[in-house]
Order: sequence, then C-alpha cells, then structure tokens
Amino acid sequence: MEDREARFNEIVETCSERLYWHVRRFVLSHEDTDDLLQEIFLKIWNALPSWRGEAQIYTWVYRIATNEALNFLRREKVRSALRFRSIDEEMERRIDNDPYFNGTDAERALSKEVAKLPEKQRQVFIMRYYDELPYEKISEILNTSVGSLKASFHIAQEKIRSALKKFDDTDLTF
Repeated sequence: MEDREARFNEIVETCSERLYWHVRRFVLSHEDTDDLLQEIFLKIWNALPSWRGEAQIYTWVYRIATNEALNFLRREKVRSALRFRSIDEEMERRIDNDPYFNGTDAERALSKEVAKLPEKQRQVFIMRYYDELPYEKISEILNTSVGSLKASFHIAQEKIRSALKKFDDTDLTF
C-alpha cells in the first residue's frame, strides 16, 4: 500500500500541471477540467495496482487522461444534440465565455479551430503542437502508427492554417 501511495503521490506531483493543460485543451473549460482531473486521478489510483510497467508511467497516465477527455466530449456532443445546438457552437461559446482565457485573438481563434477538428486530428494536434510530444510517444498513447499520426497532424495543420489566414504569420506558427 505504501508503494502505491508513494507512486500515486509522485504521479500527482509530476503530472498534475501537464495533465491539467492537456485536458483543458480538449474540454476548453477550467471547471470541467478540474472535475475531470479528479475523475482521472481516481481512475489512476484504482488502476495503479494493475499497472505492469509495460509502458512508461507517463504514457499510461496520458492515455487515461486522453480517454477521459474524449469520453467527456462525446457526452457533451450528445447533450448539445439534445439541446438542438451544434457541438462547435457549444465549444466556441465556452472559449468566448472562459474567464480564465488570457490569450490573444489569434490564440482564441486557434482554440476555436482546434475544437472543430475531427477527433483523431484534434488529439494528434493537441499532443504534438501544445504538448510537444514526439510522434513515437503519441503513437504509444493512442496506439496507432507514427505514419498515420504524421498524416493526421499535417491535415489538421492545413485546415487550421487555411482557417486562420486572416491573422498575421507572427501571431501563430506551426
């Protein structure tokens, strides 16, 4: 039990901030991110005894966090449909109404465009662009090939670049 607690405390200490921003980029809301982090750390705590060390602990934790964020977004998509709203409108509303957002107009526009990407492209873009993870690490987390990830990232970049043509090149770089 002490080993489990020590390992868990180490995970919380070393990964909390990175996981916060990773999840936040998916769900776009501080409050939802805080709630999800509690669920994520509970899942990590419960699953820790079954972790066999096949993947690095950070990769394993990232996979749990990514899956929880995506499950949350799927639930939100259903809720939006029940309210007769599009999920894109809901995500834009969250970005515009976020009191904790302190970026430029270009960064706000980038967040909106990332939120519009299909799920796989959004995952890869967030992990590669924001989290600066190497393709090999993303491949482990998402359990997909590096070649497929590179293609998804390139397509996502092109979609975002096209949508953000109105902003000066100095505001955002890929």
